Amino acid sequence: MEIVIKPLSSDILDDWLYFFEKIGFADNPDWAGCYCHFYHFPGSIRKWKKQSEKQNKEASIDLIRSGEMQGFLAYLNDKPVGWCNVNSRDKYAKKLYEDDSSDSQEKKIAGIVCFLIAHTNRRQGIARKLLKHAISYYKKKEFDLIESYPRIGELSDAYSYRGPISLYKSEGFIIHKEFEDIYVMRKYLKYIS
Repeated sequence: MEIVIKPLSSDILDDWLYFFEKIGFADNPDWAGCYCHFYHFPGSIRKWKKQSEKQNKEASIDLIRSGEMQGFLAYLNDKPVGWCNVNSRDKYAKKLYEDDSSDSQEKKIAGIVCFLIAHTNRRQGIARKLLKHAISYYKKKEFDLIESYPRIGELSDAYSYRGPISLYKSEGFIIHKEFEDIYVMRKYLKYIS
């Protein structure tokens, strides 16, 4: 199985939309209208819930075209089968967690906020390939570290959209902080003296 991974750009916008509209949420249609816009939406959760699917789609298209929304799309046989929303942490409108550590202010940090794998292709290593690609990409971009925010507990595939803790641990992430329902996990991309 050869997985090809492409960075999100206007060039693959049609593939990304096809994945969101026809593949990614085939088993969870209630979440199909997000278009991965939640973390880029500057308003409250209450205001977010008033957003229409069309508004989310249009906002995400604008963010993709401007280069503000980033991530990677995985393909199998030229068909999109997986998505990872990862970006410089400061590009997200939502605060990903309460961070009181001064070292975070001085570092370039990438944040992984979402994985979405086609339900017919789960547990085939696609999320791992996307994660390894993201690690390599941000290391080359000279980021100091990459973070993830997996939810704690036994979760359905839908609620594991931030990726499972075991995946991150297997790729060298360590727990940086623990909150009531999430871990903040980090992998350092530069040697720390």
